[in-house]
Amino acid sequence: MTEHRDRAHRAWRNAERIKRLSDRLVGIGPIGLGLDGVLAWIPGANILYSVGAGGLLVYEAVKSQASAATVARMAAYLAVDSLTSEVPVVGWAVDTLFPGHLMAARALQKDIEARHGPSFVAPWGAGRVDPAEKSRA
Repeated sequence: MTEHRDRAHRAWRNAERIKRLSDRLVGIGPIGLGLDGVLAWIPGANILYSVGAGGLLVYEAVKSQASAATVARMAAYLAVDSLTSEVPVVGWAVDTLFPGHLMAARALQKDIEARHGPSFVAPWGAGRVDPAEKSRA
């Protein structure tokens, strides 16, 4: 049971990294910009990144045994995010502003938290802080 919980919390942390990298490298209030938005303006690079990052999120969902409803919701967010990038100019602008990876990552994180409790993560780059692990050390 602990092994499955640890795997789910690793997936939570990986989702956190992907959402920040994809949609929140730079944040101004509720609006964020990440690699997904920047690469949206580079034909070809945008779809490769979007599909690759989305694939990693779905992989993490499957490995953490997320519910089918969560995986379906994630797939919908990621499909909208990836498909809009194929439309020149308007699609690129929508892709820049639509945080599909962030929404998919949050859906996965909520699923993991509902089944395994919260993941204790310190601010960006600091790693995981789990009170249970601190007490074992």
